[in-house]
Amino acid sequence: MNIETVKNGNLPVAVVTSDGPIITDTQSALDLAMTVKYGTGCTNIAINKGAIVDDFFVLSTRLAGEILQKFTNYGVRLAIFGDFSRYTSKPLQDFIYESNKGKSFYFQPDRSSAIDKLCSGARSKRRDDYER
Repeated sequence: MNIETVKNGNLPVAVVTSDGPIITDTQSALDLAMTVKYGTGCTNIAINKGAIVDDFFVLSTRLAGEILQKFTNYGVRLAIFGDFSRYTSKPLQDFIYESNKGKSFYFQPDRSSAIDKLCSGARSKRRDDYER
């Protein structure tokens, strides 16, 4: 596993890459989030798809929902980057589409897009909080 902190404007993003799954269940996801959050100070994490167990992408396992709920509870935003074209499940495609319209979780084709999406989402989230 490699963790690199990059900045887009003034916003830091922790980019996590791994050749094999490091997120295999809810606890490993929470461990990673806290390692990144307290080790780098970043609450924005971009992670390559290969670092996440395939069960995450099978919505019936409920793993994606459990992990994303934990990240929400701890104020961590996540962008997963990679090729999602092999996943043909309509529910998963809908989940990806809806997530990309939100402000906390994204599925992007590459590292650069993931970083940009996290940073643009963080900026718009701050504006929304300010306008309330």
